Amino acid sequence: MSAKLVPVVTRKDQEHAGTGQSGGAVRISGVSPQHTPATKIWFGKVSNKPGYRSLPHHHGEAETGGYVLQGKGRIYFGDDYAEYLDMDEGDFVFVPPHMPHVEVNMSTTEDLVWLTTRTPDNIVVNLTDVDDATLVGYRRA
Repeated sequence: MSAKLVPVVTRKDQEHAGTGQSGGAVRISGVSPQHTPATKIWFGKVSNKPGYRSLPHHHGEAETGGYVLQGKGRIYFGDDYAEYLDMDEGDFVFVPPHMPHVEVNMSTTEDLVWLTTRTPDNIVVNLTDVDDATLVGYRRA
């Protein structure tokens, strides 16, 4: 007989922090296979301090959806990370599987907070870092 599944609440400040990280991007999960009965979804919060960015990375086979909860974000992608998309609070973004990218907080004074969901799990494959000068318009705090 299988166990009965019921809703699970992850309380504020009790999120799962043992998740894939990428430099200046800090990920915590509220719903994931690591601490809930979920089997096909990862849902969490990603934060970047003012002026910080992630390492170049991709999410393997996972499809990623993001929502900018607070701040101004930019995602660099493409050859030498020469292409980018800017996002403000309230914007959603989709990042395809296996797409190398860099997530950036464009503010040097305010935090950037994303809500992120991924299927099937939070796969983070860090890649070789690039010099900040490669990222057009980016500057650290």
